Amino acid sequence: MKRTAEVDRKTRETDISVMLNLDGNGSARVDTGIGFLNHMLESLARHSGMDIAVRAKGDLHVDDHHTVEDVGLALGEAFRKALGDKRGITRFGWALCPMDEALARVSVDISGRPFCVCTLDLHLHQLGDMHASAVPEFFRAFSSAGGLTLHLDLLKGRNLHHAVEALFKALALALNQAVRAGNGESVPSTKGMLA
Repeated sequence: MKRTAEVDRKTRETDISVMLNLDGNGSARVDTGIGFLNHMLESLARHSGMDIAVRAKGDLHVDDHHTVEDVGLALGEAFRKALGDKRGITRFGWALCPMDEALARVSVDISGRPFCVCTLDLHLHQLGDMHASAVPEFFRAFSSAGGLTLHLDLLKGRNLHHAVEALFKALALALNQAVRAGNGESVPSTKGMLA
């Protein structure tokens, strides 16, 4: 059974289309209008093994917030849909990922219960054409729409680009582990369901 999904999300602020294949080869076709977000989503695809296609048009004349958050929501919804009833998945995943001086740790539970903790000291910085304060918003939106418990911790790091990229790569590795087959045909929960 193919674990794929397509999601279209259109609001007065954004118009987003996402295609996701959980069992891909890590390819990405991404155009959000935000160069740094494109780079992070390409990294997420490459290191998770998922194929990700995202096209987004947003009110970037205002700022990047709506586009970043809504891309997170659409990608999370596609992830949840592609998983189906979650039968046979490992469910949990975790990773440590270094990038030069930065070290990130991410843990994920595909629990159906959205919760996101992101410890990242951002201050008021830009990441190219994206404001750093949008990073936790992306993770919260992805967690919420995907039904994921996410803990994202920056353990070390001085360069903000390295820190955020290490978090995205660690998320990718944790997701790759969590969606893998590991429980035969059962749902990995004492409740018998993950919703």
